[in-house]
Amino acid sequence: MPVSPALAEDLAAAVADLYEAAEGVLIERIRQALAEGIDSPAWVQMKLAAVGNLQTAIEAVIAALQADATGAIHQAVAEAYDRGQQAAVAELGALGAAQTLRAVEVVPTAPVVDRLARAAVDDTGPVYLRILRTTLDAYRAVVARAAAGPALGAQTRRQAAQSALDEFANRGITGFIDRTGRAWEMRSYVEMAMRSVLGRAAIEAHTDRLGAAGVDLVIVSQAPEECPLCRPWERKILARTGAPGGREVQVEHAAEDGRMVTVRVAGSLPEARAAGLMHPNCRHSVSAYRPGVSRIPEQQPSRGTYENTQKQRYMERQIRRWKRREAAAMDNAARTAARARVRAYQARIRELVADTSLPRKSHREQLTTAR
Repeated sequence: MPVSPALAEDLAAAVADLYEAAEGVLIERIRQALAEGIDSPAWVQMKLAAVGNLQTAIEAVIAALQADATGAIHQAVAEAYDRGQQAAVAELGALGAAQTLRAVEVVPTAPVVDRLARAAVDDTGPVYLRILRTTLDAYRAVVARAAAGPALGAQTRRQAAQSALDEFANRGITGFIDRTGRAWEMRSYVEMAMRSVLGRAAIEAHTDRLGAAGVDLVIVSQAPEECPLCRPWERKILARTGAPGGREVQVEHAAEDGRMVTVRVAGSLPEARAAGLMHPNCRHSVSAYRPGVSRIPEQQPSRGTYENTQKQRYMERQIRRWKRREAAAMDNAARTAARARVRAYQARIRELVADTSLPRKSHREQLTTAR
């Protein structure tokens, strides 16, 4: 059975759901804190005096999130690694019982899982400090805007508070920068980080099992709407380990003892991954290549373009953004307006999938709420 980062996509989403639910709780905490006594002449003084209480409430949410997320990360990595192993064992079943048995018995699991889980926990560590800082900054900004608006005669206090709170709900908790310098909102950052480590866990488990069975070559699938990073490696044969660079190798036929065949290898799997193959949202998979038996897959037409998929991702983010705005609304008019924007972006996605035949991923349009 081929393996790809998509094998653990649901596990990454489940971990990211925890962070999104926490973000929803924090927005609600701020909304409640701001709404209380908003018509009082002493509202600004009360809100500034209550920062300490709000910080305590935020820290409690963060502590619960950190405990839940750490356990969920370890569990997700173990599950992803197990899926990768099972995929390899299923694939090796066609090669004969002896090879399958060697693959099952040889490869250690716990140390690899612990290493990958610890890396994921460490990678999400800075998230918690950012949550506290961003949320408190947003609260202070709303209070300042609400205090200044009526003084300038531009807005009522409620309108000014809603406007500033909408800005926070629009962006969510942001400020997470990846190695390329790209900024992310919290849920997207966590899901990206988890897809990366869980995809790595599944692929490492798969290739380690293949190696234990003496399989040294893999083949990359074709995937629809492939991105420019992956395109050079699509439908190519790669060495599971070893030196980079394309070359021809002499290997034994998979089904005929003593018969040698020539295989054109495009490079090594680590080389391809370093160049971008198997990135967190990659749709490609790798599977065992059996010299003289396996066939390179035929080129298949795509349902749309990579650019189409990016438009869809953008509209999914906008739907979640306006759902956050709806959750942050301090009156029915703001809620109704936000809900209308949600429906408008949902209609645009329906048009896109109808025009391109791309699959609609409704779960990516949902906000996760605390249960």
